[in-house]
Amino acid sequence: MFRKIEERRSLANWVRAAKAGRLGKVGQQQKPLTELEMELNRVKRELAEVKMERDLLKFATYFAKESR
Repeated sequence: MFRKIEERRSLANWVRAAKAGRLGKVGQQQKPLTELEMELNRVKRELAEVKMERDLLKFATYFAKESR
């Protein structure tokens, strides 16, 4: 619940800044990602997906054993 409230506040701050015209330069000082950083991000996403699949298989195995 606390997280939802924080998300709303954050979104409200962005909307207020956009209406005031303060978002024009957002991200302009940020450096583009290097090839290595992009690869790292891809591998992290893939790892998260594999962990979810592993956990799902653990639960499925547990319930398959229980239904015998």
